[in-house]
Amino acid sequence: MSRHLVSSGSYLEPVIGFSRAVRVGNIVVVGGTAPIRAEGGTAAIGDVYRQTKRCLEIIETALKDAGARLEDVTRTRIILTDISLWQDAARAHAEAFGTIRPVTTLMQVSAFLDPDWLVEIEAEAVIA
Repeated sequence: MSRHLVSSGSYLEPVIGFSRAVRVGNIVVVGGTAPIRAEGGTAAIGDVYRQTKRCLEIIETALKDAGARLEDVTRTRIILTDISLWQDAARAHAEAFGTIRPVTTLMQVSAFLDPDWLVEIEAEAVIA
């Protein structure tokens, strides 16, 4: 099977050696996606809801670039630095996936690479 790499243009991709998403066959995996603005820097500092929305925008673009859609997503992982903010992140997630309803995990980590990031999201999709 062919392997299709998707870049989001993140400055971290060559530093760490990763792709935003990888498609092999009909499977698309989107790596941990941080709330980075299109022009660089962190989006919506201090606002987990808006940061989650930005992560989901980046994920949706990566899925499209890989030939998938939000409707193809089967799993997401919402990773927070403060689990007490889960309801705001969940609200943004539900706005995107409320009728799709992928398997979802919410978890807390101690920190991300940038201390302004409150959330990162991963996604997996199966293209029908």
